[in-house]
Amino acid sequence: MDLASPPRVVLVTGVARDLAGRVVRRLADDPSIERVIGVDLVPPKHPMGRGEYVRADVRSPLLARLITQAAVDTVVHMGVIATPRDAGGRVVQKDINVLGTMQLMAACQKSPGVRRVIVKSTAGVYGSSPRDPAVFTEEMTAKHLPRSGFPRDSMEAESYVRGLARRRPDIDVTMLRMANVIGPSIRTVLTDYFRMPVLPVPFGRQGRLQFLHEDDAVAAAVHATTGPVVGTVNIAGDGVLSLGQAVALSRRPWVVVPPGAGGFSLWASKRIGWAALPSDHLEFLSYGRVVDTSRMRKELGFSPAYTTRGAFDSFLAARRAGDRPEQHADEEAQ
Repeated sequence: MDLASPPRVVLVTGVARDLAGRVVRRLADDPSIERVIGVDLVPPKHPMGRGEYVRADVRSPLLARLITQAAVDTVVHMGVIATPRDAGGRVVQKDINVLGTMQLMAACQKSPGVRRVIVKSTAGVYGSSPRDPAVFTEEMTAKHLPRSGFPRDSMEAESYVRGLARRRPDIDVTMLRMANVIGPSIRTVLTDYFRMPVLPVPFGRQGRLQFLHEDDAVAAAVHATTGPVVGTVNIAGDGVLSLGQAVALSRRPWVVVPPGAGGFSLWASKRIGWAALPSDHLEFLSYGRVVDTSRMRKELGFSPAYTTRGAFDSFLAARRAGDRPEQHADEEAQ
Protein backbone atom coordinates (compact mmCIF):
# COMPACT_ATOMS: atom_id res chain seq x y z
CA MET A 1 0.00 0.00 0.00
CA ASP A 2 1.36 3.41 -1.03
CA LEU A 3 0.11 6.49 0.81
CA ALA A 4 0.35 9.63 -1.31
CA SER A 5 -0.05 13.24 -0.23
CA PRO A 6 -3.69 14.35 0.02
CA PRO A 7 -5.14 16.19 -2.98
CA ARG A 8 -5.55 19.98 -2.93
CA VAL A 9 -6.88 20.80 -6.41
CA VAL A 10 -8.82 18.04 -8.18
CA LEU A 11 -9.99 17.97 -11.79
CA VAL A 12 -12.79 15.52 -12.73
CA THR A 13 -13.74 14.75 -16.34
CA GLY A 14 -17.15 13.80 -17.74
CA VAL A 15 -19.15 15.77 -15.17
CA ALA A 16 -22.23 16.15 -17.36
CA ARG A 17 -23.04 12.52 -16.54
CA ASP A 18 -24.43 11.48 -13.21
CA LEU A 19 -21.65 9.35 -11.72
CA ALA A 20 -18.93 11.92 -12.33
CA GLY A 21 -21.19 14.70 -11.06
CA ARG A 22 -21.76 12.79 -7.83
CA VAL A 23 -18.02 12.28 -7.46
CA VAL A 24 -17.52 16.05 -7.76
CA ARG A 25 -20.14 16.71 -5.06
CA ARG A 26 -18.56 14.19 -2.70
CA LEU A 27 -15.08 15.60 -3.20
CA ALA A 28 -16.38 19.15 -2.81
CA ASP A 29 -17.79 18.16 0.59
CA ASP A 30 -14.27 17.35 1.78
CA PRO A 31 -12.94 20.47 3.55
CA SER A 32 -9.33 19.31 3.10
CA ILE A 33 -9.67 19.73 -0.69
CA GLU A 34 -9.25 23.36 -1.69
CA ARG A 35 -10.82 23.25 -5.15
CA VAL A 36 -12.73 20.78 -7.34
CA ILE A 37 -13.01 21.49 -11.07
CA GLY A 38 -15.42 19.55 -13.28
CA VAL A 39 -14.88 19.56 -17.04
CA ASP A 40 -17.12 18.47 -19.90
CA LEU A 41 -18.30 19.82 -23.23
CA VAL A 42 -21.91 19.73 -21.98
CA PRO A 43 -22.89 21.73 -18.88
CA PRO A 44 -24.11 19.46 -16.07
CA LYS A 45 -27.81 19.62 -15.20
CA HIS A 46 -27.19 18.37 -11.68
CA PRO A 47 -25.76 20.41 -8.78
CA MET A 48 -22.04 20.09 -8.03
CA GLY A 49 -21.89 21.74 -4.60
CA ARG A 50 -18.89 24.04 -4.45
CA GLY A 51 -17.42 22.25 -7.44
CA GLU A 52 -16.68 24.50 -10.43
CA TYR A 53 -17.72 23.69 -13.99
CA VAL A 54 -15.36 24.51 -16.85
CA ARG A 55 -16.39 23.82 -20.44
CA ALA A 56 -13.51 21.85 -21.91
CA ASP A 57 -12.94 18.98 -24.33
CA VAL A 58 -10.68 16.18 -23.06
CA ARG A 59 -9.64 15.64 -26.67
CA SER A 60 -8.10 19.10 -26.87
CA PRO A 61 -4.39 19.71 -26.17
CA LEU A 62 -5.52 22.98 -24.54
CA LEU A 63 -6.58 20.97 -21.50
CA ALA A 64 -2.93 20.94 -20.40
CA ARG A 65 -3.09 24.73 -20.06
CA LEU A 66 -6.11 24.49 -17.75
CA ILE A 67 -4.43 21.83 -15.59
CA THR A 68 -1.27 23.93 -15.25
CA GLN A 69 -2.98 27.29 -14.71
CA ALA A 70 -5.31 25.87 -12.06
CA ALA A 71 -2.42 24.11 -10.29
CA VAL A 72 -4.23 20.77 -10.51
CA ASP A 73 -2.43 18.05 -8.59
CA THR A 74 -5.04 15.25 -8.94
CA VAL A 75 -6.94 14.18 -12.06
CA VAL A 76 -9.96 11.87 -11.89
CA HIS A 77 -10.84 10.58 -15.36
CA MET A 78 -14.55 9.67 -15.41
CA GLY A 79 -15.07 10.89 -18.97
CA VAL A 80 -15.32 7.54 -20.74
CA ILE A 81 -18.64 6.72 -22.40
CA ALA A 82 -20.05 3.21 -22.24
CA THR A 83 -22.79 3.38 -24.88
CA PRO A 84 -22.82 5.00 -28.35
CA ARG A 85 -26.17 6.69 -27.69
CA ASP A 86 -24.55 8.81 -24.97
CA ALA A 87 -21.98 10.13 -27.43
CA GLY A 88 -24.07 10.54 -30.56
CA GLY A 89 -22.77 7.44 -32.30
CA ARG A 90 -20.05 4.84 -32.17
CA VAL A 91 -17.47 6.95 -34.03
CA VAL A 92 -17.80 9.83 -31.58
CA GLN A 93 -17.83 7.42 -28.62
CA LYS A 94 -14.53 5.86 -29.66
CA ASP A 95 -13.03 9.28 -30.36
CA ILE A 96 -13.89 10.55 -26.87
CA ASN A 97 -12.86 7.36 -25.09
CA VAL A 98 -9.57 6.69 -26.85
CA LEU A 99 -8.38 10.04 -28.21
CA GLY A 100 -9.75 11.81 -25.14
CA THR A 101 -7.80 9.57 -22.78
CA MET A 102 -4.66 9.90 -24.89
CA GLN A 103 -4.84 13.71 -24.84
CA LEU A 104 -5.67 13.81 -21.12
CA MET A 105 -2.70 11.60 -20.23
CA ALA A 106 -0.49 13.80 -22.44
CA ALA A 107 -1.78 16.86 -20.56
CA CYS A 108 -0.96 15.20 -17.24
CA GLN A 109 2.53 14.36 -18.49
CA LYS A 110 3.18 17.98 -19.47
CA SER A 111 1.87 19.45 -16.22
CA PRO A 112 4.58 19.37 -13.54
CA GLY A 113 2.10 19.83 -10.71
CA VAL A 114 0.10 16.64 -11.34
CA ARG A 115 0.91 14.05 -8.70
CA ARG A 116 -2.02 11.63 -8.85
CA VAL A 117 -4.27 10.21 -11.60
CA ILE A 118 -7.36 8.06 -11.02
CA VAL A 119 -8.98 6.40 -14.03
CA LYS A 120 -12.36 4.69 -14.11
CA SER A 121 -11.97 1.64 -16.34
CA THR A 122 -14.02 -1.52 -16.69
CA ALA A 123 -13.78 -5.23 -15.91
CA GLY A 124 -14.87 -5.63 -19.53
CA VAL A 125 -11.19 -5.54 -20.52
CA TYR A 126 -11.02 -9.17 -19.34
CA GLY A 127 -13.58 -10.14 -21.98
CA SER A 128 -16.01 -13.06 -21.68
CA SER A 129 -15.38 -16.46 -23.19
CA PRO A 130 -15.73 -20.19 -22.42
CA ARG A 131 -11.96 -20.29 -21.79
CA ASP A 132 -12.07 -17.80 -18.92
CA PRO A 133 -10.76 -18.66 -15.45
CA ALA A 134 -13.26 -18.88 -12.60
CA VAL A 135 -11.99 -15.55 -11.27
CA PHE A 136 -9.89 -12.83 -12.93
CA THR A 137 -7.12 -11.20 -10.91
CA GLU A 138 -5.60 -7.87 -11.91
CA GLU A 139 -2.51 -9.57 -13.37
CA MET A 140 -4.54 -11.65 -15.83
CA THR A 141 -5.43 -10.71 -19.39
CA ALA A 142 -8.40 -11.60 -21.55
CA LYS A 143 -8.50 -15.11 -22.97
CA HIS A 144 -10.57 -13.72 -25.82
CA LEU A 145 -9.78 -10.07 -26.48
CA PRO A 146 -12.75 -7.70 -26.86
CA ARG A 147 -13.04 -6.89 -30.55
CA SER A 148 -15.09 -3.71 -30.39
CA GLY A 149 -17.20 -1.40 -28.28
CA PHE A 150 -16.54 0.05 -24.86
CA PRO A 151 -14.32 -2.83 -23.61
CA ARG A 152 -12.03 -2.43 -26.63
CA ASP A 153 -11.91 1.34 -26.09
CA SER A 154 -11.02 0.74 -22.46
CA MET A 155 -8.16 -1.58 -23.39
CA GLU A 156 -6.69 1.16 -25.59
CA ALA A 157 -7.32 3.82 -22.95
CA GLU A 158 -5.54 1.71 -20.31
CA SER A 159 -2.49 1.51 -22.56
CA TYR A 160 -2.20 5.32 -22.51
CA VAL A 161 -2.52 5.32 -18.72
CA ARG A 162 0.29 2.77 -18.44
CA GLY A 163 2.34 4.91 -20.83
CA LEU A 164 1.92 7.90 -18.52
CA ALA A 165 3.04 5.81 -15.54
CA ARG A 166 6.22 4.81 -17.41
CA ARG A 167 7.06 8.32 -18.56
CA ARG A 168 6.17 10.05 -15.29
CA PRO A 169 6.99 7.61 -12.47
CA ASP A 170 6.51 10.48 -10.03
CA ILE A 171 2.75 10.41 -10.77
CA ASP A 172 0.74 7.94 -8.67
CA VAL A 173 -1.81 6.06 -10.80
CA THR A 174 -4.85 4.11 -9.65
CA MET A 175 -6.97 2.39 -12.31
CA LEU A 176 -10.41 1.14 -11.23
CA ARG A 177 -11.69 -1.84 -13.23
CA MET A 178 -15.35 -1.70 -12.27
CA ALA A 179 -17.82 -4.53 -12.70
CA ASN A 180 -21.15 -3.77 -14.41
CA VAL A 181 -22.66 -0.80 -12.60
CA ILE A 182 -26.34 -1.11 -11.77
CA GLY A 183 -28.83 0.60 -9.49
CA PRO A 184 -32.06 2.58 -9.27
CA SER A 185 -31.09 5.61 -11.36
CA ILE A 186 -28.43 4.55 -13.86
CA ARG A 187 -29.38 3.36 -17.32
CA THR A 188 -27.15 0.98 -19.27
CA VAL A 189 -27.52 -1.57 -22.03
CA LEU A 190 -27.73 -4.22 -19.30
CA THR A 191 -30.53 -2.47 -17.39
CA ASP A 192 -32.34 -2.04 -20.71
CA TYR A 193 -32.06 -5.80 -21.22
CA PHE A 194 -33.68 -6.54 -17.84
CA ARG A 195 -36.46 -4.05 -18.66
CA MET A 196 -37.46 -5.91 -21.82
CA PRO A 197 -41.01 -7.33 -21.75
CA VAL A 198 -39.62 -10.78 -22.63
CA LEU A 199 -36.01 -11.70 -21.98
CA PRO A 200 -34.12 -13.66 -24.65
CA VAL A 201 -31.84 -16.15 -22.88
CA PRO A 202 -29.04 -17.94 -24.78
CA PHE A 203 -29.67 -21.66 -25.07
CA GLY A 204 -27.47 -23.81 -22.83
CA ARG A 205 -25.49 -20.95 -21.33
CA GLN A 206 -25.65 -19.50 -17.83
CA GLY A 207 -23.08 -16.75 -17.40
CA ARG A 208 -22.03 -15.80 -13.86
CA LEU A 209 -22.77 -12.11 -13.40
CA GLN A 210 -21.15 -9.68 -11.00
CA PHE A 211 -22.49 -6.18 -10.31
CA LEU A 212 -21.43 -2.94 -8.65
CA HIS A 213 -24.06 -0.61 -7.19
CA GLU A 214 -23.95 2.94 -8.57
CA ASP A 215 -23.45 4.36 -5.05
CA ASP A 216 -20.44 2.08 -4.58
CA ALA A 217 -19.01 3.14 -7.95
CA VAL A 218 -19.07 6.76 -6.75
CA ALA A 219 -17.69 5.84 -3.33
CA ALA A 220 -14.84 3.82 -4.88
CA ALA A 221 -13.79 6.72 -7.11
CA VAL A 222 -13.83 9.14 -4.16
CA HIS A 223 -11.93 6.70 -1.95
CA ALA A 224 -9.29 6.16 -4.64
CA THR A 225 -8.88 9.93 -5.00
CA THR A 226 -8.10 10.49 -1.32
CA GLY A 227 -6.85 7.05 -0.24
CA PRO A 228 -3.89 4.78 -0.97
CA VAL A 229 -2.35 4.29 -4.39
CA VAL A 230 -2.71 0.70 -5.63
CA GLY A 231 -2.19 0.69 -9.39
CA THR A 232 -4.82 -1.45 -11.11
CA VAL A 233 -7.63 -2.76 -8.91
CA ASN A 234 -10.88 -4.65 -9.53
CA ILE A 235 -14.03 -3.11 -8.03
CA ALA A 236 -17.15 -5.28 -7.59
CA GLY A 237 -19.77 -6.29 -5.07
CA ASP A 238 -19.46 -9.59 -3.22
CA GLY A 239 -21.07 -12.69 -4.66
CA VAL A 240 -22.35 -13.64 -8.10
CA LEU A 241 -25.66 -14.33 -9.81
CA SER A 242 -26.11 -16.74 -12.67
CA LEU A 243 -28.05 -15.39 -15.62
CA GLY A 244 -30.84 -17.81 -14.74
CA GLN A 245 -31.03 -16.49 -11.19
CA ALA A 246 -31.08 -12.89 -12.40
CA VAL A 247 -33.85 -13.66 -14.90
CA ALA A 248 -35.88 -15.39 -12.19
CA LEU A 249 -35.44 -12.44 -9.82
CA SER A 250 -36.53 -10.04 -12.56
CA ARG A 251 -39.93 -11.83 -12.79
CA ARG A 252 -39.91 -11.25 -16.52
CA PRO A 253 -41.06 -13.93 -18.95
CA TRP A 254 -38.18 -15.36 -20.92
CA VAL A 255 -37.56 -17.41 -24.03
CA VAL A 256 -34.58 -19.54 -25.07
CA VAL A 257 -32.93 -18.40 -28.28
CA PRO A 258 -29.92 -19.68 -30.25
CA PRO A 259 -26.68 -18.36 -28.73
CA GLY A 260 -24.71 -15.66 -30.46
CA ALA A 261 -25.53 -12.25 -31.85
CA GLY A 262 -27.38 -13.70 -34.83
CA GLY A 263 -29.87 -15.61 -32.72
CA PHE A 264 -30.55 -12.71 -30.39
CA SER A 265 -30.94 -10.26 -33.27
CA LEU A 266 -33.27 -12.49 -35.25
CA TRP A 267 -35.50 -13.18 -32.25
CA ALA A 268 -35.56 -9.60 -31.02
CA SER A 269 -36.22 -8.00 -34.39
CA LYS A 270 -39.04 -10.41 -35.28
CA ARG A 271 -40.76 -10.57 -31.90
CA ILE A 272 -40.43 -7.18 -30.27
CA GLY A 273 -38.56 -4.97 -32.70
CA TRP A 274 -35.77 -4.45 -30.19
CA ALA A 275 -32.28 -3.63 -31.41
CA ALA A 276 -29.62 -6.27 -30.90
CA LEU A 277 -27.37 -6.22 -27.87
CA PRO A 278 -23.74 -5.31 -28.59
CA SER A 279 -21.59 -8.41 -29.02
CA ASP A 280 -19.66 -7.81 -25.79
CA HIS A 281 -22.93 -7.79 -23.82
CA LEU A 282 -24.08 -10.99 -25.50
CA GLU A 283 -20.83 -12.68 -24.53
CA PHE A 284 -21.19 -11.40 -20.97
CA LEU A 285 -24.69 -12.88 -20.67
CA SER A 286 -23.54 -16.16 -22.17
CA TYR A 287 -20.24 -16.68 -20.34
CA GLY A 288 -20.29 -14.14 -17.52
CA ARG A 289 -17.29 -12.64 -15.78
CA VAL A 290 -16.12 -12.69 -12.16
CA VAL A 291 -13.21 -10.66 -10.80
CA ASP A 292 -11.16 -11.10 -7.65
CA THR A 293 -11.57 -8.21 -5.18
CA SER A 294 -8.87 -9.08 -2.65
CA ARG A 295 -6.73 -6.10 -3.67
CA MET A 296 -9.76 -3.80 -3.41
CA ARG A 297 -10.20 -4.72 0.25
CA LYS A 298 -6.64 -5.29 1.41
CA GLU A 299 -4.70 -2.62 -0.49
CA LEU A 300 -7.25 0.01 -1.50
CA GLY A 301 -9.10 -0.45 1.78
CA PHE A 302 -12.52 -0.21 0.15
CA SER A 303 -15.56 -2.40 0.82
CA PRO A 304 -18.75 -1.92 -1.23
CA ALA A 305 -21.94 -1.37 0.75
CA TYR A 306 -23.92 -3.56 -1.66
CA THR A 307 -23.36 -7.15 -2.70
CA THR A 308 -23.98 -8.22 -6.29
CA ARG A 309 -27.42 -9.48 -5.24
CA GLY A 310 -28.10 -6.29 -3.26
CA ALA A 311 -27.19 -4.07 -6.22
CA PHE A 312 -29.47 -6.06 -8.52
CA ASP A 313 -32.31 -5.97 -5.98
CA SER A 314 -31.93 -2.19 -5.76
CA PHE A 315 -32.34 -1.91 -9.52
CA LEU A 316 -35.35 -4.25 -9.53
CA ALA A 317 -37.07 -2.37 -6.69
CA ALA A 318 -36.82 0.90 -8.63
CA ARG A 319 -38.03 -0.77 -11.82
CA ARG A 320 -41.06 -2.24 -10.09
CA ALA A 321 -41.85 1.13 -8.54
CA GLY A 322 -42.13 2.49 -12.05
CA ASP A 323 -38.99 4.63 -12.00
CA ARG A 324 -37.63 5.69 -15.38
CA PRO A 325 -33.98 6.67 -15.00
CA GLU A 326 -32.96 9.72 -16.94
CA GLN A 327 -29.21 9.21 -16.75
CA HIS A 328 -27.34 7.02 -19.17
CA ALA A 329 -24.37 4.87 -18.33
CA ASP A 330 -21.18 6.82 -18.19
CA GLU A 331 -19.35 3.82 -16.96
CA GLU A 332 -18.78 0.54 -17.26
CA ALA A 333 -21.81 -1.17 -18.47
CA GLN A 334 -20.46 -4.23 -20.26
